[in-house]
Order: sequence, then structure tokens, then C-alpha cells
Amino acid sequence: MIRSIFLAAMLAGTAITAPASAGNPAQEPVEVVADLPGAMPTGVTVAPGGRIFLNYPQWGDDPPFALGELRDGSVHAYPDAAMNRNGTDDPAAHFVSVQSVVADGANRLWVLDTGAPGFAAPVSGGAKLVAIDLASDKVVRTIVLGPDVVLPTTYLNDVRFDLEKGEGGYAYITDSSIKGPGGLIVVDLASGRALRRISGHPSTMPDPGFTPLVEGSPLLNRPAQGAPSPWLVATDGIAISPDGKTLYYCALSSRHFYAVPTALLRDPAVDDATIAAHIRDLGPKAPSDGLAEDNAGNIYAGDYENGTIRRFAAGSWQTIASDPRILWPDTLSVGDDGWLYFTANQLYRQPGFHHGTDLRQPPYQLLRVHIGHGPVLLTRGGRP
Repeated sequence: MIRSIFLAAMLAGTAITAPASAGNPAQEPVEVVADLPGAMPTGVTVAPGGRIFLNYPQWGDDPPFALGELRDGSVHAYPDAAMNRNGTDDPAAHFVSVQSVVADGANRLWVLDTGAPGFAAPVSGGAKLVAIDLASDKVVRTIVLGPDVVLPTTYLNDVRFDLEKGEGGYAYITDSSIKGPGGLIVVDLASGRALRRISGHPSTMPDPGFTPLVEGSPLLNRPAQGAPSPWLVATDGIAISPDGKTLYYCALSSRHFYAVPTALLRDPAVDDATIAAHIRDLGPKAPSDGLAEDNAGNIYAGDYENGTIRRFAAGSWQTIASDPRILWPDTLSVGDDGWLYFTANQLYRQPGFHHGTDLRQPPYQLLRVHIGHGPVLLTRGGRP
């Protein structure tokens, strides 16, 4: 019902601001940053200074590039055509299927490449972290993730960075497998060594019996041929606290939200049983795809069932924005301009959920809502 009211207002040209409800603050209006024709995007990041980058995984749309920069209202291949050429030959030297992109506080852009087009098994050498220097727009580091952490069922999803710990900092990555165990992967950025953590732990797995309702219908795998089946996705959203001591994460197919000390994840002498004993369940929550964090300690999530953006503060969730254009809020990114940016990519309208019929209606959109706080940038020595 509320979507119908919003849609009528939008068609009439009325500004859309949802009314305040009991226990919720007055909601903020949602702004369109850019219409995104062509392939469906997933990730977005807003670098310090305002440059905006988006990525496009190989999910069947045949995107012309895996990573792009938004300039003058359109997205352009970044950093160059060579890194974005399609194909799985020499996968360490170019992007294979990029799921996430995150800017750090040291003027670098980190690209998380699944190496797994169409959710297939990752190609050898394809699953990797790639660092691009934003001053020169050149690749400065590639960390290939090996089979000890990237399983045949692994789908690398999102990543957070803490450059204050260790010699060169750490990356924390979610494995959002749809075929096998979820988990967390911790990468020592100085050495490139990685650890797979809490693989298959209940906190990294879909909730038993989970079936979300999107636009009033159960979201299920509905192939062109064959019976419907549950769509179950493991660890997906990830966020980090402003002091770097706590990592937050959730499965996409879940109504729960977890926290774990990062010090335990980083220490190779600590086993998974010890880590599991320190996991906190912060649920319940609306099911979400990505998470984001701000420098005031708030956590943000999209509610893909209801088309809203929510904030976790002082131990509870509040809806901060509702809008009929929030059609599957995927990745969220906090800019240093005090706005929360996010992609709305109509993911649930893909053919695999509708008996082979593509119900998506491009253009997709990059949206934003004002939050009044900046990003978490854990960088030794401060920002550049």
C-alpha cells in the first residue's frame, strides 16, 4: 500500500518524503545521482574527494566493462580498457567478474574480483583484490586469493579495510556462496596471506526456511524449466566500527545481524571455535543486501523487502528513507559529503526469478540520502 502512495506521488511530480512513524525519526528525501542504462550494476563507492565508481559483474548482461567511473552523468571504463577486457585467459592481469569496489583512506581504490562469472567456480588466479592508485589511475597491487580460502563454491561479495593494524593493514571479505559454506576471509595486505574464518558457521549461512517477500511475492528461484526452489545466499553485507575493533556482517538470506572482534579474526593462532564463542547476534533485522558504516558508529542497511534504507543506532533499527525507486538497494557507500549513496538495481526482477522472463526496467539508478556523517577511513597517519 505504501509503495502505491509513493508511486502516485512520484507520477504527479510531488516531492517524496515519508512521514515520521512511532519510534522513527522524520525520514529524508531520496535523490537521484545518476540513471544507469545498460548492464545492471552492483557495487558503488564514493572516494574521499567525491569521485564515484561503480562495478558490473558478469551475470548475463555482458557489460562492456567491469569497473567504471561516473563522470558527467555517465559511466566510463576505469582505469583503462586493458584491465576491463572480457575473458578468463590470464585472469590475474585483468578483471573477470567484479562484485565490489571500495575506496580506502590512502587514496586507493580496491576492486574485489570474484573470478566467477555467472556464479561458476572461480577460475584459477581470478579471485583477487586489485588496488588502484587514485592519483595516477594505475594498478599498484594485485593480491590473488588462493584455493585455501577461495573454495570451488566461493563467491566473493564485499570488503572492508583497516589500514591501521599490522604492517600494511587488513581486508575483511564476505563469501556469499549460493552453493556451499559462507564465511569471512581476512587478508594481511602487507604479505598477501589470507585466512578463511568461521566457514559454514550458522551466522554466515542463510536462515533455515528463509523466503523473503518482495513487492508482495515470495522471492524464489523460478527457472524457465523446472520447479521453483529457495534462493539462499550466505554472508553478504559487511561493515566495520570506527575504531576497527568490530566487524559486522549478515547473510543476504537472513533476518539476523552479527558482530565479531576483528582481533580474533586476524590472529592465526585463534581457532574458529574461539571466534564463534565471541560472535554476537544483534538481530532481528529486515533482510538486506549490503551494509555500510559511518564515523559516528551508525550502521546502514537496505531493506529489500520494503524498499527502504534503515539505520542501526543505540541498539535498534530505524527507517530513514522510503521511496518507490528503491528497487533492491544493493551496495551502500558513505561519502565525505555526508550522504549515503546506494545502487538500486532491480536484482529480484532478473529472469531466473521469473520463469526466464526479464522484468527489469532500465535505467537502473544510483541514489542517495543525507545522513550528516562521514565514512570510516581507518588509515595510519591520517588521510592523505
